[in-house]
Amino acid sequence: LGGPDPLDYVSMYRNLGNPVLNVPEHWHYVSFGLSDLYGDNRVHEFTGTDGPSGFGFELTFRLKRETGESAPPTWPAELMQGLARYVFQSENTFCSGDHVSWHSPLDNSESRIQHMLLTEDPQMQPVQTPFGVVTFLQIVGVCTEELHAAQQWNGQGILELLRTVPVAGGPWLITDMRRGETIFEIDPHLQERVDKGIETDGSNLSGVSAKCAWDDLSRPPEDDEDSRSICIGTQPRRLSGKDTEQIRETLRRGLEINSKPVLPPINTQRQNGLNHDRAPSRKDSLESESSATIIPHELIRTRQLESVHLKFNQESGALIPLCLRGRLLHGRHFTYKSITGDTAITFVSTGVEGAFATEEHPYAAHGPWLQILLTEEFVERMLEDLEDLNSPEEFKLPKEYSWPEKKLKVSILPDAVFDNPLH
Repeated sequence: LGGPDPLDYVSMYRNLGNPVLNVPEHWHYVSFGLSDLYGDNRVHEFTGTDGPSGFGFELTFRLKRETGESAPPTWPAELMQGLARYVFQSENTFCSGDHVSWHSPLDNSESRIQHMLLTEDPQMQPVQTPFGVVTFLQIVGVCTEELHAAQQWNGQGILELLRTVPVAGGPWLITDMRRGETIFEIDPHLQERVDKGIETDGSNLSGVSAKCAWDDLSRPPEDDEDSRSICIGTQPRRLSGKDTEQIRETLRRGLEINSKPVLPPINTQRQNGLNHDRAPSRKDSLESESSATIIPHELIRTRQLESVHLKFNQESGALIPLCLRGRLLHGRHFTYKSITGDTAITFVSTGVEGAFATEEHPYAAHGPWLQILLTEEFVERMLEDLEDLNSPEEFKLPKEYSWPEKKLKVSILPDAVFDNPLH
């Protein structure tokens, strides 16, 4: 399936599978154009043969072939084109273990397969080309429950479980859009493995783009000149490049299992590439598209706040228990970055070095970036008080939680509040 732009090319093959490994026949889709096909700077900047070719990867997808099906469905190619356009427009890259929250059946049917995980293609090894190295990342369709498990634990762990269940993927992780049960319904013991993994390893999800905001309740609302609070309905001051880079690093860091997580210092110089074997990205989704003036980094002072009010939509709020249990109780940090502005909220534990929030001053802001330090004792209490966030079907908005002695308030609000900044 092709088009006028290199990102529109997807090849489709009939793969006979591997009877010895119990791999069924399926359709195999491979994209062309995320890597550098020409080496003449017409699409990608040529940076040499040793680095990544273009974005450094191509996408693949394996779809179970239905009985009597003589031609491959075209919807997987359209899905891959959509992901490729996102990469080209945002200049963000994917890597193995990443997840994509899609919130809709991948084939626009009534299927339970509504999200994606990414992993190395089992047949296609990295290739050294004249224009750089290309890896092949396979899209794996998953159910909502499997996506949540990947968020709470890690993508690679769930992918390994999917490989052990033939109808849910098997060794080559073939997507079956007709699969009606999650791996936890097929084999209830797998939930125990996930729970044990979360308890032992914590979560590898160190941050998300989200609908969120925060208010500084210790400042009078009319104190606009000096206050750096971020309120829905106000135009936030834009983060400087150095602050944006630190928030990027907050999202990238925190994947360590055996080493102490560290937030980079405020004056960290801009770094190239991503940590933890992630491919370099030319631009990050944290880059603001706002036309607001950037405040010079040196003119923004870090402020200690006495009282704060955090605001999340329901989807973002549902991740708070993950943030607390899977990250902070394991000595790590977790960042919410607003998708509608420069606001960022980072939760840190006492074991995180380099944070500007401290036990003495647990709420601290640097421009529109808020850090909140929570002790283990308070995290345990919050988990008890926020237990109903785990039952979204019983949840009614708006919902408010308050800890007066800590001078902390959390509100879960409808999406419309965040979608309409004048609300």
